[in-house]
This record gives sequence, structure tokens and C-alpha cells, in this order.
Amino acid sequence: MNENQIVLGHHEGRPAAAWLKNGRLHDLLIDPKDDHPRPGAVYRAVCDRPVKGQGGMFMKLPDGLTAWHRNAKGLEPGQELLVQVNGHAEPGKAVPVTDRVLFKSKLCIVTPDAPGVNVARSVKDADTRDRLLEIAHERLPEEKGRIGLILRSAAAEADMDEIDADIDETWAVAQSVLQDDGSGPEHLLDGPDAHMLAWREWPAAPVSEDWDPVLDQLDALRGPRVEIGPVTLWIEPTRALVAIDVNTPEGGAGGLRANLALAKELPRQLRLRGLGGQIVLDLAPMPKKDRRGFEAALRGAFRDDPVETSLIGWTPLGHMELTRRRERIPLEELL
Repeated sequence: MNENQIVLGHHEGRPAAAWLKNGRLHDLLIDPKDDHPRPGAVYRAVCDRPVKGQGGMFMKLPDGLTAWHRNAKGLEPGQELLVQVNGHAEPGKAVPVTDRVLFKSKLCIVTPDAPGVNVARSVKDADTRDRLLEIAHERLPEEKGRIGLILRSAAAEADMDEIDADIDETWAVAQSVLQDDGSGPEHLLDGPDAHMLAWREWPAAPVSEDWDPVLDQLDALRGPRVEIGPVTLWIEPTRALVAIDVNTPEGGAGGLRANLALAKELPRQLRLRGLGGQIVLDLAPMPKKDRRGFEAALRGAFRDDPVETSLIGWTPLGHMELTRRRERIPLEELL
């Protein structure tokens, strides 16, 4: 069996994608049930009303939608602005947007108002970086104005023709939006669906359309209980936070082993369940001297996770607190 496999299918008629590692679900994308804007969508918005004390601005989008721009310094009601959706709107709340619009593809990112050519920091090899920079400089139009380009880490494994084609296509999309001269609220570019996101963000791997094996693993994510050998985790979202309880029948050093098992599995569980916000870990009993080792293991586990997660620290009761960016819709709202 190949280590990586991508499954493209549909869940209740909506585009869905799964990334399997050795047959085990590693990541999951399912389009939402409603027709709200997907992250990455670009709009011409109209500033509506500022919120004093918060520095934000409510903005008008087409079809009666309202957007929230959290950093509206210098903006005035009635002013038009190009914005991009940068998160999922929670029920009853405005669509979160930013004026830092990016046009992202698999190999490159076009960056309006951020001129210059750069290569992803994850590309460490000096010769590879020089090769990519040379390709980018040769491919960019001479009169690019205040538009920049970043070559992503996937470009390091691509040949020159692939990179050229990706830059040309992404540049053309950016120009079609940036040269818009209309007025009033308008939808200018769709955000990527699950299939497009899988192609853009996941590694190249054999592709299947058999969704049935994924459904079997989705059932296990419907409940709060997760078993890892003798360790049992309970993952329970509340209105205020996500509570995670760690239990093990083993005494002594078993508490540390259970907590290290949690550290290894936690990024995957949060990613698949679409959970974010405040997270509180009620760990198995372990000596305070082991906390530093546990923190190191937890940081290492989140290092390659695509969703930004921060370790806040320990509470007086011995709980570990984390915060995680709300980039995904909770799985229970998608199924």
C-alpha cells in the first residue's frame, strides 16, 4: 500500500477530500452545507459602519451578506475595498475578511501590494532556492507594479515548465481581479472547494474516488471517545472551549506515557474534527518534573500541523491550555 493516498468524493452531494496515510485518515476536507463564502473568496466590499473601541468595520457584501474587517484603520463608511474571506463565519456572525488579498496556487502565491520575489523558507537548499528565484524573475512580467510572487515549497520538486505554467495561470487570475473597475458590492472570485484545496495543499499521491473506506473512519469521529492502546481520550467541545480528558489504567510512569500518546495524536484529532479556539487538557497524573518533556513533545507534534496552535501554559489545577486558530468548520456541522 502507498503511504499517501488522496480520495476525492462527495459527502451528501458536497465535494469532499480525504488524505490517507497507510490507510489511516490523516486529513479531511468537506464543503459546508450552506452557501456562505468559502475562505479565499474575493469581493469588492463597501465599508458600512465602524465599531468604536475595537478598530474594526462592518462591510457590505453582495446578496445581503455582512463582512467583518478587524483592522479598519483609515477606512471610512462608503469606501470600497478589495477583501478576501479568511475564515468561516460562525452562525449568526459576519463573514471574516482581510484586505491582504493573496492569490494562491499549488506552486506559487501572487501578492498584491507586496512587491518582490521570494521562496518559501522551508526550502533550505541554496542551489534549489537560486534555481527557483531565477525561474520566477524570468517569468514575471516586466511591468508588474506593486505585485510580488512567492514560490511555495512544492515548487522545489517541480520542473521549470510546471512552475512557468502555474505562475502564468495564477498571475492571470490575479490580474483579472485586480483590474476590475466596477462599483458596489460584488463577488469577484470563488474560494477553493475541497477538491481544489486537496490539490493545492496536500502532497502529490495516487488518487482514488472510492469514498466508502473514508465513511467507516468518519463514524469513529462522531463520538467523543478515542482509544490509543490502553489510553482513552475524551474530546468534548463546549460553547466556551474544547475539553480533553486523558485516562489510563496504568500507574506510575503510565501517566507520562498516556500524555505522550495524547501529544502524538492530538493534532490529528483536532484537524479531523475541525476544532479550534480555547483547548484545555486534563492530563493523566504525572510528576511536575515531566512537564517540560511533555511540552516539548506537544510542540513537536504541532510543528507540521497546518493550523496555527499555541501552547499557553499550565493552570493552578495542572491543566494545559492551548489556543488554536478557528480555520475549519467543526465536523459535527458538516456531517
